[in-house]
Amino acid sequence: MALRLVTIIVLLAWAGAALAADSAGEGSLPYDQFAEASACAECHVGLAAQHANSMMAQSFTHEWDEKEYFELALPHALKVAKVAGVKAGCNGCHAPMAFLAGDIPPQRPAAGTRANEGVGCDVCHSITGFTGDLPFNFNFVMQTGDVEQGPRPGLESDFHDIAVNPFLQSAEFCGICHNEQDPFDMWVKATHIEWRDSPYGAAGITCQECHMPRADGPLTDGGEVFTAARQHTFHGVHSPEKLLGAVEVLLTPRTATAKAGDSLTIDALVLNAKAGHMIPSGSVEERVVWLHVEAEDSQGARWHLPVAVKGFEGEHWTIADPEALAYQDIADIQGLKNFKGLKRDGDVPAGDRIYRMPYLDPQGRMTVAQWNTASFGPDYRLPPLTAVPESFTWTLPAEVAPGPVTITATVYMTMVVSSVADFMALPPSEKEPFAMNTAVAKLMVD
Repeated sequence: MALRLVTIIVLLAWAGAALAADSAGEGSLPYDQFAEASACAECHVGLAAQHANSMMAQSFTHEWDEKEYFELALPHALKVAKVAGVKAGCNGCHAPMAFLAGDIPPQRPAAGTRANEGVGCDVCHSITGFTGDLPFNFNFVMQTGDVEQGPRPGLESDFHDIAVNPFLQSAEFCGICHNEQDPFDMWVKATHIEWRDSPYGAAGITCQECHMPRADGPLTDGGEVFTAARQHTFHGVHSPEKLLGAVEVLLTPRTATAKAGDSLTIDALVLNAKAGHMIPSGSVEERVVWLHVEAEDSQGARWHLPVAVKGFEGEHWTIADPEALAYQDIADIQGLKNFKGLKRDGDVPAGDRIYRMPYLDPQGRMTVAQWNTASFGPDYRLPPLTAVPESFTWTLPAEVAPGPVTITATVYMTMVVSSVADFMALPPSEKEPFAMNTAVAKLMVD
């Protein structure tokens, strides 16, 4: 890998909402300063295959990311000076090689440029640290060349030099792209900050422990087997096996028996049992996490139970309402006329509890354009290792059959609110509800 040694420090500031990042984005590091992932795969066969199947490798080509940038962020940046910085800035984390090479805006994935490599191997293994006191908005310090950064001492390679750098094992390393402040100074991504302030942060359980698990195995094909080698799976919200069981539901009817006409209260505790950050986190503006509760009698008749209102300010954002509209700023971005918005909650059943923090545009309307977020609604998400209580009141109807009644509570998640997914013509997988967990309780009807 005959690459010249180049050190780049990315400095950033939102000035008039335009991203200033000294020479970065202006060709400071051409593409040829970064090895292609295929070159890394010649030796690191297993780890490279893991990376290739991760969202790190798909950060630019993933269909929603592509459409969000080219059909929302980029046209908005070209229209409105306040958000002009996202033209380059989105690529600082989604296509960092394109950003550093000055390939702004990159061509769409169909063109097959190196922007398609997303967060390639050589990007992360060229980062030596970050500038300032807090990692955010791709404020990395990067050194390219024939040296790769790595955390494990005592290794040698015939292909490149190795610099031992424990920074790659830190949560701050991840925070460089998993914290983001938008042109309105809102922390629209704060996954690292959430972790830092959580029990996981206090215990020193870093991002890598969950998203890069340790396993005994070789780092290179046929090479020495190492103890507790970090795997490069980067599995997260797009991995069903990661979502499954991340949230637990505990369901308790307040009485074991009831009869038609009785008013029954069912308590639920919804617990973020597995994530070291809020659920949802990261792309909070587009995720939908909700609790759905049903009762089924002995004859199979079903009733949907809406959540009890708590009365906190802004609670209406957190209870599904099929009549509520949002995302009207899409019309401003795309130049649409007579666009009244899309269903705020998509296909979530009316009355279900939604765990979200609404992102609000400068007009106070809910938005999926994180760069256009001027304020937040109430933060009603699921904190790490914390249970959120809910209650449901059900007046048993006259037609309820005698015998056992089964109460089922399910926590669902979709990657993108279904109304937006439909409008943007995204694959069905982006809007299909995924059942994160289910709880069941029973009572007897006399």
